[in-house]
Amino acid sequence: ELIAISCFWHSLVGIDENNSPTTPVLTWADTRAAGTALDLRKRLDERATHNRTGCRFHPCYWPAKLAWLRTEQPQIFRSTSRWLSFSEYLTLRLFEETQMSISMASGTGFLDLRKCEWDQELLHGLEIPSSTLSEIATKSVLRSRLSDEFAARWPQLSGAFLCPAIADGAASNIGSGCTTRNKLALMIGTSGAARVLFEGDPPAQIPSELWCYRADATRIVIGGALSDGGGLYQWFRDLLLPNESFQVIEELLQTVAPDSHGLTMLPFWNGERSTGWSLQARGALHGLRPGTTPIEILRATMEAIAYRLALIVKALEPFSEMTAIIASGNALQSSRVWSQIIADVIGRPISVSDAREASTRGAALLALEGVGKIPTIDEVNNEVDETFTPDAARHARYQAGLERQQKLYHQVMK
Repeated sequence: ELIAISCFWHSLVGIDENNSPTTPVLTWADTRAAGTALDLRKRLDERATHNRTGCRFHPCYWPAKLAWLRTEQPQIFRSTSRWLSFSEYLTLRLFEETQMSISMASGTGFLDLRKCEWDQELLHGLEIPSSTLSEIATKSVLRSRLSDEFAARWPQLSGAFLCPAIADGAASNIGSGCTTRNKLALMIGTSGAARVLFEGDPPAQIPSELWCYRADATRIVIGGALSDGGGLYQWFRDLLLPNESFQVIEELLQTVAPDSHGLTMLPFWNGERSTGWSLQARGALHGLRPGTTPIEILRATMEAIAYRLALIVKALEPFSEMTAIIASGNALQSSRVWSQIIADVIGRPISVSDAREASTRGAALLALEGVGKIPTIDEVNNEVDETFTPDAARHARYQAGLERQQKLYHQVMK
């Protein structure tokens, strides 16, 4: 028996010598280290670091967070003996184990993608001892079992071995069947992302718009992420249409023609990651007038997020044949309107995966491959619920909307 775990990327938690937490769990959405990230961009070679680690200097990653903690919370920094992601903190509690998978390590900003080791140049530059980071797991299955306390609580799992946690983004690609260059995974949950996963080495030069991580020792995942997706949609829905059912809202959204509302939105309520990686980005809504309706604002939100995903998809074209785009995430699997918007904005068919928990499924499949229960994750069948075909006229209309958004972006982000 195996225990496979999918866990969110980029989290950070400190522990002391007694394994007690010294910090809360800091997630990618914590942008307090933005000023520190700017300082790192000024004093270190970001381009070279990005090409080694796959990560820009940005507050979502560990280098900026740790440098910020050292300056702003020195007592906490000094009292911390080890830095973990939430997945290692979880397995420390359940299994007394803190080995970190290559997948999770690649999302910290400290992993040398080609060597699959901690990047000594960056650690030296930031004066972070490698001994404060977890050991990187070299095996797909550890011999660790649940501690006595939790084995007694869950006796059916007492004999199961632990698989090092895989990051949710990589697991989502696997769970939705996007494990080769010809399939691009597109996801909108609370946030959003577009990713390509394939066997092989990282690109010789990683584009500035994108990140590059690892799914495991032999597979690369390259893509871009948005900090705002379904969470921003839900915020506007709760704020503007709190008493309407989801079905009624879907019907109202269909009455609004593409880009007919006169609104231009920069969907950066939680800051920006791909494609511009701005450290000062904030949300903006331009074009409001007395007659603007709540449903128009909600439609503009969905279109604005689709525009940002389209920019990521375009940046990924050199790395994918893109014969299929598979969508997942509760926001897309719930909304036919949003799925159609994205197909029309990108100008390519979008097939919505029927896997309701793609990340969980992906973690299980990778674990099964690791112990030889399936030949390869590439051979597992994956079904789709529905395919949305783009309309040429709507695509042209949305191209004008995307250009308008980019113009506002460059005006605001000067």
